[in-house]
Amino acid sequence: MENFSIISLGGSLIYPEGGIDTKFLSEFRKLILDFVSNGKRFIIVCGGGAICRHYQNAASEISEISPDDIDWLGIHSTHLNAQLVRTIFREHAHLKIITHFTEKEEVVEPVAIAAGWRPGHSTDYDAIMLAKTYGAGTVVNLSNVEKVYDKDPKKFADAKPIAKISWGEFRKIVGETWTPGLSAPFDPIASKEAQESGIKVVIMNGKGLANFKNFLEGKEFIGTEIS
Repeated sequence: MENFSIISLGGSLIYPEGGIDTKFLSEFRKLILDFVSNGKRFIIVCGGGAICRHYQNAASEISEISPDDIDWLGIHSTHLNAQLVRTIFREHAHLKIITHFTEKEEVVEPVAIAAGWRPGHSTDYDAIMLAKTYGAGTVVNLSNVEKVYDKDPKKFADAKPIAKISWGEFRKIVGETWTPGLSAPFDPIASKEAQESGIKVVIMNGKGLANFKNFLEGKEFIGTEIS
């Protein structure tokens, strides 16, 4: 088994509205390299963020496009973000960005960067597939969401945060269907795969890097565990 930690890095952290968040990326890089210096290894799967929606919205304004077209624009946005992240980890990163998950990529470097694969799911699913391939029992999902709620907190004032939840209960919240640009704590297709594969997912707000550090060190952290 490989000793990789799998991170699904939300595009909202890399490229929020307003442009690339260089402050976050600089702090994230420092944190990861601190752990690399102590022998830890990471596979980081990059999401699309605002740049993805910009391309999708622009294409939709100009002509009628299919759901597959929308998905492909999102996928290629993740590739661009992944190239950025691979570049900032250049001296420590695997040369090739992992974008296909049917074959295992031999990785000797301490950091590997991955991006979107094909239509029908988000990069959350890709993170689960990488966890299966590289023998990781847990995926940590860093986004702009601090915890999973029992219902949408943007719509319901009485929504309650959840510290731990089963995959069965979580999947009742997110449903079964993926649509490009879906806003959910974790992709429904990825959730199904994670449940069937026995992989735990931890949801936390990536902006709180001290909290993420606590997680990596096995300390108490703020977030939601799904298993």
